[in-house]
Amino acid sequence: MDFHALIDRKRARFRELENEIGDPQLFDNRRRASEVMREHAATKNLMAKWDELESTRRQLEDNRELAAAEDPELAQMAQEEIPALEKRSGELEFAVQIALLPPDENDDRDAIVEIRAGTGGSEAAIFAADLYRMYARYSETAGLKIEDLDSSPSELGGLKEIIFKVSGESVFRKLRYESGVHRVQRVPATEAQGRIHTSTATVAVLPEAEEIDFELKPEDLRIEVCRAGGPGGQGVNTTDSAVQVMYIPTGRIVRCQDGRSQQKNKEKALSILRARLLEDKKQEEEAKYSAARKSQIGSGGREEKIRTYNFPQNRITDHRIGLTLYNLDRMMEGDLNEMIDALQRADLEERLKESALA
Repeated sequence: MDFHALIDRKRARFRELENEIGDPQLFDNRRRASEVMREHAATKNLMAKWDELESTRRQLEDNRELAAAEDPELAQMAQEEIPALEKRSGELEFAVQIALLPPDENDDRDAIVEIRAGTGGSEAAIFAADLYRMYARYSETAGLKIEDLDSSPSELGGLKEIIFKVSGESVFRKLRYESGVHRVQRVPATEAQGRIHTSTATVAVLPEAEEIDFELKPEDLRIEVCRAGGPGGQGVNTTDSAVQVMYIPTGRIVRCQDGRSQQKNKEKALSILRARLLEDKKQEEEAKYSAARKSQIGSGGREEKIRTYNFPQNRITDHRIGLTLYNLDRMMEGDLNEMIDALQRADLEERLKESALA
């Protein structure tokens, strides 16, 4: 596919954005400044990927010519480099395709992730803790940062619920497809007969909302403080550090008690509330357009059973795209790249069909 015409338009747009950023009056409008800076960063990233793709293509063409050279030693060296260059070229072309599609304004945002134990009792809570560990390991290897916002531990080292923030480069784009019901099939540690049990946990990935996205008016909030409950040591349980925030117009309630600081718990609770209200707003807007695209990988709703983790067979299956991998042990250690790439490609193919690029 020839992208040169589209790239030329993007270069022209990049120059416009550079000029706009150079205007001091831009930052008088925080929302507009945020939009421009986000588009500028995305376009700059696209230009860098395109330049690298062009360079890789030229290098690949040179190597193919050298591989046919009369000098056998030179030809062999060139031939050995070709597979890696072909792989890198394909990766870069995919990245350029994604960047050229109409952007989702949430893709480059940080994410609020909520994991809750589903059906299965204590085993479901243990699975929820395993999923949290999996995302923490993935974030660590991907250079992302995790910050726990709130949690509710269970017996046997499980988690009834945990809410955390993941920050870094294009976090929501990487994690957005994790939303849904995750099902596990394995023999629980508490099972004496060796029987396989099926349990579930739900994952919700929300783009972090900024203050300019959703203004929380003081008169719309009811903020209460109380003593934190559950395990956490004397510092947590003997101070009135837990914060509960109600958004009066909708009755939504968020509670945060993980930290010892009442102020920090309040900030975390408001961050979670903004993310949930932004998600509510997004769902309301999508509901207005019933003819909107229904991607083959689904909407990511929590009601969808998206994935099965079968421990006896070391198998993981994503039901949305029909992908089965036999590397469950590595995935649980945070190696999610193959799964995330496959989901992004499936979504890209669907979007390309409906895009002017198709």
